[in-house]
Amino acid sequence: MLVGVEALTKTYKTREGSNVEALSPVTLDVYRGELLSLIGPSGCGKSTLLRLLAGLEQASGGVIRWQDGAPSRGTDIGFVFQEPVLLPWLSIQDNVRFPLDVFGVARQEADERAAAMLALVGLKDFGRALPKELSGGMRQRASIARALVYRPRLVLMDEPFGALDLLTRDRMNDELLRIKAETAATIVFVTHSIDEAAYLSDRVAVMSPRPGRISAVHTLDLGKDRDEALKDTPDFHRWLSLLRRELK
Repeated sequence: MLVGVEALTKTYKTREGSNVEALSPVTLDVYRGELLSLIGPSGCGKSTLLRLLAGLEQASGGVIRWQDGAPSRGTDIGFVFQEPVLLPWLSIQDNVRFPLDVFGVARQEADERAAAMLALVGLKDFGRALPKELSGGMRQRASIARALVYRPRLVLMDEPFGALDLLTRDRMNDELLRIKAETAATIVFVTHSIDEAAYLSDRVAVMSPRPGRISAVHTLDLGKDRDEALKDTPDFHRWLSLLRRELK
């Protein structure tokens, strides 16, 4: 286990002063090297759970336990948002290197690590380009490279491909599987797409409507080597049917 969530709760206070319970007690383990997807209806707390794991918000109750000790602020957790949050005035290389500059990594080492990450995500020849010169999918690749450049223990991805067209999204899914295989990253991945969750995941956690809780966790027996042919197999469609039933 890399990190364990125990009886985690989150309650927000509205402007009117009333309380809104976003998460009822959530207990969930994240295992080292896995891709764990969170699926559930809109507003069920998937993104809230991700922000709590990232330390961007404080839980109302419960605890998050890291096996190897509490994460260092900023360096142990990478975050990829739905929209690529790139600084428009910096080149792609400089955007990817930016976290290393903030953490005081020597310039030569930072440049080498940024270049290696750009090569990993297929942007080796676009380091000097500005974000506006790249497609949406390429900008999201740059965001993934930036999240991986400081070698975090955990990568959190909040619907990173939700705004892309279907063909680009399929290509990005394959790219993510390749990147995960090459880096052995541990990833928690939020998605509204059952197909995407089944295709990418080692495990899928199903969340209930608000207040969100974990209603089921499944280990998918679809093998490690996945490609488009998997989507035509009976086993894949069996998982799709099961996950759809549980969401309903």
